[in-house]
Amino acid sequence: MPNVGNLVGLVLVSHSVALAEGVRELVAQLGGEVPVAVAAGAPDGGLGTSVERVAAALAEADRGAGVVVLPDLGSAVLTVRALLDDEPRPGARLVDAPFVEGAVAAVAVASTGAVLAEVVAAAEEARRVRKF
Repeated sequence: MPNVGNLVGLVLVSHSVALAEGVRELVAQLGGEVPVAVAAGAPDGGLGTSVERVAAALAEADRGAGVVVLPDLGSAVLTVRALLDDEPRPGARLVDAPFVEGAVAAVAVASTGAVLAEVVAAAEEARRVRKF
């Protein structure tokens, strides 16, 4: 069993709290001790993203081995980029991967104790997995 303090974390950045919480519920079944944090919804409770929520989620998921940041749609990407441009975090990697499949792949690989680059590669590889 990998050391929990050494597992790569995952941050799910979504416009929808329900969507992000649903994905977190799904990956929790696979990832065991992998830290998964959600940065979802606008501060007023509606749909949207927030730099403050992303920053809090990064702090929550980072246990020292790095964090994969997985956004759902375009402006979520812009929110993450804005934060990382203003406050660079060397251990945080914004990943271009499908939201659900990328999260599943990232958590499955992170749960083995894999390093950040391996977790990023697994999430990105999820883009190539065919459904039929």
